[in-house]
Amino acid sequence: MADRQQIEPAPSWWSRPEGTAEGRHDTVPAPRPEDGPEGGSEGAAEGAPAGLAAEAAGGTGAVGGGEAEPPRAVRYDPWGAQPLQAPLQAVDRGRERRGFDLWQVVALAVGTALLAGGVGGYLGVLAERQSSTRLELPQAAVADKGRAPESVAGIAATALPGVVTLHVRSAKGGGTGTGFVLDQQGHILTNNHVVADAKEIAVTFSTGESVTAELVGRDSGYDLAVVKVSGVRGLQPLSLGNSENVKVGDPVVAIGAPFDLSNTVTAGIISATGRPVTAGGDKGDGSDISYVDALQTDAPINPGNSGGPLLDAKAHVVGINSAIRGADKDDPDRQGGSIGLGFAIPINQGKRVAEELIRTGHATHPVIGVTLDMEYTGDGARVGDKGEDGKPSVVSGGPGARAGIKAGDVITKVDGQRVRGGDELIIKIRSHRPGDKLTLTVRRGGREETLEVVLGSANGS
Repeated sequence: MADRQQIEPAPSWWSRPEGTAEGRHDTVPAPRPEDGPEGGSEGAAEGAPAGLAAEAAGGTGAVGGGEAEPPRAVRYDPWGAQPLQAPLQAVDRGRERRGFDLWQVVALAVGTALLAGGVGGYLGVLAERQSSTRLELPQAAVADKGRAPESVAGIAATALPGVVTLHVRSAKGGGTGTGFVLDQQGHILTNNHVVADAKEIAVTFSTGESVTAELVGRDSGYDLAVVKVSGVRGLQPLSLGNSENVKVGDPVVAIGAPFDLSNTVTAGIISATGRPVTAGGDKGDGSDISYVDALQTDAPINPGNSGGPLLDAKAHVVGINSAIRGADKDDPDRQGGSIGLGFAIPINQGKRVAEELIRTGHATHPVIGVTLDMEYTGDGARVGDKGEDGKPSVVSGGPGARAGIKAGDVITKVDGQRVRGGDELIIKIRSHRPGDKLTLTVRRGGREETLEVVLGSANGS
């Protein structure tokens, strides 16, 4: 018997599993059979190479009865050329996983934080609104909005419906002033310098309604004028007081449109009475100078307040705001606007002039029939030596002549009140009505004597 070479068993990692191809795992394909002679050796495993059939079957005999050729040792060389084209194993590891870049992680974190913050904030606000314990600061309850009639608020509430703002256009430009309603017919009292040379006058009420007004009459000597509106219903005239009842220290309220700020209310007191005030004189001939025996007040009055009412504690008009005293122009610390020195025309004078303007379109001036020396610098008002155009300074047959006044006399008092100059004498006389009787103290030849004069009348400008 021929010698047999000892054959080592095949490696376990190479051995085929038992069973048919159908029993293999889908992920491990079966080895393809090598092409060989048709009808290979009996007992060879299906699909095995012909040279390995005997070993695979585990037999040792020869085929066809001859002596069997000794089998050759076979080893698997994983690095050698193999007849099997498919890999022994193929494992499906799935899709390759990709990692996140750092910026993607940061962006995701920031977006998440913003979203969480927005959602949290919204939920917090919603919870606060719906919470019954939300924060609420203490506050006074709504009280009665009414005010005492004599308070500033009460006076303003009463008077404002009867106060108007005037917007005027003239050849020189435009301007703003104030006025107040006198009657249901639509007459409104204001200052002459507000409407002088006006080509168009618009009146605006406290309700904001605006209408066109027409000039009824004006007087530059008193600085008063009356305009009229038509077709306006529900007018609320202001009640007129008596300026003779005004005392220093009385509370007053001023209403106007300073710098076009309509319906502005300010308050103060009566600082003085009987202040001689002159204003105007822009023409240079003295025809436009206003002489006012004024009420002085510290209630703030500014440009635009002109023509507005000065009211007492009963909301009665006691004056017409007309002028202010500003700081000197050469003062380096000069303050613009009100410095607490305001002046109003007494309503008694305003009432008389308004009545005449409504009735005739003109106002009369009380006069004594003399020409004054306005250059005189001494104490009192001196009667000139000659009048205009060389005429006598004392009008023949006039009030002064009948009272006994002569050229060169110096008038020092009117009804016992001191007079320091010609302007003050005019102011004292114009504070009365034509026909009133006055007592004049006259200095003549170093002596003083008292004269009685009945005021005459002259047409105003």
